[in-house]
Amino acid sequence: MNEKFTNSELAQRDLKHIWHPCTQMKDHEFLPMTPIKKGKGVYLEDFDGNSFIDAISSWWVNIFGHSNDYINDKIKEQLDTLEHVILAGFTHEPIVRLSERLVKLTPEGLNRCFYADNGSSAVEVALKMSFHYHLNRGEKKPLFVSLKNSYHGETIGALSVGDVELYKETYEPLLIQSVQTAVPKDKTEEAALEAAQEFELLCQNRASEISAIIIEPLVQGAGYMHMYHPRFIVELSRISKQYNIHLIADEVMVGFGRTGTMFAIEQADITPDLIVLSKGLTGGYLPLSVTLMTDEIYNQFYCDYNLHKAFLHSHSYTGNALACAAANATLDIFENEDVINTNQRTIDYIAEKLKKFETLHNVKEIRQTGMIAVVELQGYKSEDRIGLKVYEQGLKDGVLLRPLGHVVYFMPPYVITFEEIDRMMDSAYGTIVNL
Repeated sequence: MNEKFTNSELAQRDLKHIWHPCTQMKDHEFLPMTPIKKGKGVYLEDFDGNSFIDAISSWWVNIFGHSNDYINDKIKEQLDTLEHVILAGFTHEPIVRLSERLVKLTPEGLNRCFYADNGSSAVEVALKMSFHYHLNRGEKKPLFVSLKNSYHGETIGALSVGDVELYKETYEPLLIQSVQTAVPKDKTEEAALEAAQEFELLCQNRASEISAIIIEPLVQGAGYMHMYHPRFIVELSRISKQYNIHLIADEVMVGFGRTGTMFAIEQADITPDLIVLSKGLTGGYLPLSVTLMTDEIYNQFYCDYNLHKAFLHSHSYTGNALACAAANATLDIFENEDVINTNQRTIDYIAEKLKKFETLHNVKEIRQTGMIAVVELQGYKSEDRIGLKVYEQGLKDGVLLRPLGHVVYFMPPYVITFEEIDRMMDSAYGTIVNL
């Protein structure tokens, strides 16, 4: 296929048929669409020859760079053997190997894996599994607890346990029962203990109704990258066990090294009842998610033939062999290149670069957890669309930044160099200075 395209041509064809996510399509009357021709490492290149540092890992999924040679080769090898097979009554080697590795990597006691194809679906699995577990024990516990300011996805169940006001107002008639409890107001241990007390009070009054509490450990992604102390998770684990409530750790965003440890939950040194993984699981290549749970939960569904006790959930592409090959290749890189320790140098460098934002009058706060760095702006209204201005200028500077409203964040692939970090953060700094 030797046909040559331009940005303008592909953008026009795109706008005739495609409705893009998290996008007000009318914006593209003045903001050109950016068609991407190829990617390599931290760079994306369009059809006009412009390149952009992917400072947000293409929505937090890409951890080892675009078109990674090793992952490419492993997917190609798998393609010649098996692309996909039904996972009901059948299995394949890549998923068996992946499951064994995930059980070893995640906190001790999470011994079973249930696969889906995206983070929201994996959250749905965890919620349904928790509710059905209690039901199989003769307990009806229809209520779920999540943290204020939380986000867990956009399918109906996942949306129900989130706390994004716009979504809640719009889709409220469709949502399942949930209640929110306090998230620590900052990263101090005092704030963690204070918020935990609110959850304990809730449990004292309503534990008999509650199946599970679901959290984003340490960092609330779409909730403006709000961060908190690991002591909060320690306390939630203690309280949950006391009141027979499951603790679900939604590590869709923070898993696989984003917070400086393989999984954020490690920093609390506890084992949740269920953990949800996706995004970085395949290195950003293919849709795949997994919910891991304890034997205690698994065994409540293990019985002689009984449809009512069986877990009722399935996906056509569950455990896709190509996605599992990408996931195994991703785990190979973690093992072979000591990624977590290597990342610490990058984390420290980003922290140093972040300091210069502190002096700006329109910066409210800077914060960082591992490979996630944040500059929160102040003094603007939502209609000012500050995030869009940072995004536009970033593209002109050759950097893909996609702020969450007034919150500018950096979450690049782990393969980014110090020079590329300079470019990434200098672009944001220059824009913020001139707002």
